[in-house]
Amino acid sequence: MSLQHVNDQTFETEVLQSDVPVLVDFYATWCGPCKAMEPALVELASEYEGRAKIVKVNIEDAPGLASSHGIMGVPTVIVFKNGAETQKMTSRKSKPELEKALLAALE
Repeated sequence: MSLQHVNDQTFETEVLQSDVPVLVDFYATWCGPCKAMEPALVELASEYEGRAKIVKVNIEDAPGLASSHGIMGVPTVIVFKNGAETQKMTSRKSKPELEKALLAALE
């Protein structure tokens, strides 16, 4: 399963208007820790399919989104629920750390 990529045009529909919690990975193609986190994100996307969404935003393709969400470095992960930011984590996170944030949004 590959992760869905969102951009300036699709962010509102896919993230802010989603009826399930959304974990958004803000990343860059040159970022090593971002690449290292990818397998955990793919696993979570598969495990939580239908209950939550995992999407990626390339900050170089969507600098406006990165700026409006205060992204200072990558990777930064933000969990959204009902269109609102519920948790923000910077730097590389393990699968259990990412899952904990998702579970909190699912409660």
